[in-house]
Amino acid sequence: MNKFFKSLYLQQRLFIALGILVVLFVFAFFFERLIDYLILGLFTVIGLLILDILFLYRTKNAIKASRNLPDKLSNGDKNPLEILVTNLYNTAVYVKIIDELPVQFQERDFEMKDIIQSEASRTFSYAIRPTERGEYHFGGLQIFASSTLGFAQRKFSFNQDAMVPNYPSFLQLRKYELMAFTNKLRDYGLKKIRRIGHTMEFEQIKDHVQGDDVRNINWKASAKRNQLMINQYQDEKSQPVYSVIDKGRVMKMPFEGLKLVDYAINSTLVISNIALKKGDKAGMFSFSDKVSNQVMAQKRASQMNLILETLYNLDTDFKESDFARLYIDVKRSITQRSLLLLYTNFETMDALHRQLPYLQAIAKNHLLVVIFFENTELKELVKQPAVSTQEIYQKTIAEKFLYEKKLIVNELNKYGIQTILTEPEQLTVNTINKYLEIKARGLL
Repeated sequence: MNKFFKSLYLQQRLFIALGILVVLFVFAFFFERLIDYLILGLFTVIGLLILDILFLYRTKNAIKASRNLPDKLSNGDKNPLEILVTNLYNTAVYVKIIDELPVQFQERDFEMKDIIQSEASRTFSYAIRPTERGEYHFGGLQIFASSTLGFAQRKFSFNQDAMVPNYPSFLQLRKYELMAFTNKLRDYGLKKIRRIGHTMEFEQIKDHVQGDDVRNINWKASAKRNQLMINQYQDEKSQPVYSVIDKGRVMKMPFEGLKLVDYAINSTLVISNIALKKGDKAGMFSFSDKVSNQVMAQKRASQMNLILETLYNLDTDFKESDFARLYIDVKRSITQRSLLLLYTNFETMDALHRQLPYLQAIAKNHLLVVIFFENTELKELVKQPAVSTQEIYQKTIAEKFLYEKKLIVNELNKYGIQTILTEPEQLTVNTINKYLEIKARGLL
């Protein structure tokens, strides 16, 4: 009986009907003829309620439901989920679905409503966008069924407790991998880089076909075969590419729900995959007061899984980033000249000048690319018209910070250090573009 009352919910339509009867009973004090009709109406409402309850409870397991979850979630992306609901009643019913989402989303009013025909199934789809890596625990699945009359509602509870890990954005990995190996790069903002010189390894001599570069014709082989032969080249391979993630307090700033370190993690996953596909070695490590999460650059089949698991457990701290420790560790552990993609953030010239000697020292032995972020919220503030003295002051300060970012780029370029100044949302695209540019120009 206790279970029955816990699953029974009276609907708003019932209370509206009872409220109308109460008002009419008040008028019945002045019009006594209404009393008999109102009593009949009251019993009619009670009878309809009993019939509605009997209809809802005459079938023991009248509603079946299940939630279809992926093996893992992709951080910062919309992940599709599905709920399958089956109606075993002999008539159509109205259903309201309440899915107990993980606490990270802080959603208390998530629900979906629809009508399901008799002995039919319906799939409800929705998407979630997680912004924190880690474990996401889903609770129960609650289905509320009501008839066309709508006086009562029956609750069906399904124990769908489940845990899904939220990994760095593997959906971006698939998307940009396709972009990097097709001719659609410019459609997504990636510019085509003109190759400079022959910074490529010789692969083979082949027959000349229309469209081949005539500068690559091998005249000796052509004379022997009595037909045009051409030298075919391929990009230089097996070059180490390291993603270096600053996980100090400067990377804790959030944009669009994601911290800067999460943008860097997603970009690291994508660029590592593309580097491996291009024949290079991919590796990574992070640092704050010390260097950690180190994965040495390799070209083995399991490298991407190792990088993915390492990135999954990486997070920021509130410590000051020690670039001196970074320089010492790079000098000791990375002996071959490598491409270092350093994800960090500088807000002022003073912050840069404190770390510039260490960046210069790293750049002597490696090709260093310093990647830092534009403040998109300041850019939006600058675009807004200023109508008061305080707004003029705020806009002026915002413009100063934006201009200082450009000065930082010029300062790094002056010392021969490659830079990427990017909006957080465009980080992955711009990083891929820079990698392809470096490969095309043979800078490594």
